[in-house]
Amino acid sequence: MVEVPITIACGNYDRTAAIRDGRVKVDGCAVTYLPLYPEEIFHRAFKFEEFDVSELSFSSYIRTVAAGTSAYIGIPAFVSRIFRHSGIYIRTDAGIRTPADLRGKRVGVPEYQITAVVWMRGTMQHEYGVKPTEIHWRNGGQEQPGRGERTPLKPIAGLDLKPLGPEQTLVGMLRDGELDALFTARAPSTFRTLPEAVKRLFPDFVAVEREYYRRTKIFPIMHVVAIRREVYEKNRWIAMSLYKAFTEAQRRVYQGFAQTAAHKAMLPWQNAHVEDAVREFGEDWWPYGFHGNRHVLDTFLRYHHEQGLSKRRLKPEEMFAPETMEAFKI
Repeated sequence: MVEVPITIACGNYDRTAAIRDGRVKVDGCAVTYLPLYPEEIFHRAFKFEEFDVSELSFSSYIRTVAAGTSAYIGIPAFVSRIFRHSGIYIRTDAGIRTPADLRGKRVGVPEYQITAVVWMRGTMQHEYGVKPTEIHWRNGGQEQPGRGERTPLKPIAGLDLKPLGPEQTLVGMLRDGELDALFTARAPSTFRTLPEAVKRLFPDFVAVEREYYRRTKIFPIMHVVAIRREVYEKNRWIAMSLYKAFTEAQRRVYQGFAQTAAHKAMLPWQNAHVEDAVREFGEDWWPYGFHGNRHVLDTFLRYHHEQGLSKRRLKPEEMFAPETMEAFKI
């Protein structure tokens, strides 16, 4: 059998390690796995379409689907999921004690469209009543100047969004008091270097996020795996081969966590963490697949449209190769 050569660009995760090192095969494919940081993957995928299979920012992917310009089609393997209450950082002298205090404040974001920030703004609006139009937004590089939006962003009605200057950074502006807060996926360096001046809006974020999940059953999806459409259209069976491979690689991680005699990860209380995750989420605490995640996907698509990032509210079914949304039964 002649295997189809494909490149997969994806993070260096435990849940993808078995694909990366060859223990799990993608049926019918000869895989070259490129373990890169998400920011590099997204930049290269959206700008140059370099990879046959790519981890993608879910928000930026949705923008291209809504615009009818997407070079990729998704499969419901969600390699990155994170609760984002922990990603809101404030200056302690900015008078911000509760989400309501963000009204009228200057808030920095690396990019207005990034998935983590869409979730944060949606949470602020729907959980705490603070609308994006009530905040003054500034976007640009967090640690290095010169970062822009990875897909073109048109003006959004009623929104105060301005880019940073060519030499400015978010951490520098936060340090100097030119910003009051940051919404960001990566902890700013000032959180470590200025611990008294920069803190989280939700110091006890685990308790806040746990309560949020118990009410909403939402474990936020950040990134999706997607296939370049040219590759998919030539061999549509690749979609299911990939989905099965990513699912099997994840299953092996679950299996490893079940081994309690020796820890798979360098976490002193790993067994307790796993038992806690099972109590809270069930045995499949990081679910892949379309139907079990539909409510999470639909919520994010609503936030995305409300925030002016997609010109129409998409349906979850529009995001994924149809072959991956159903499974055969015996």
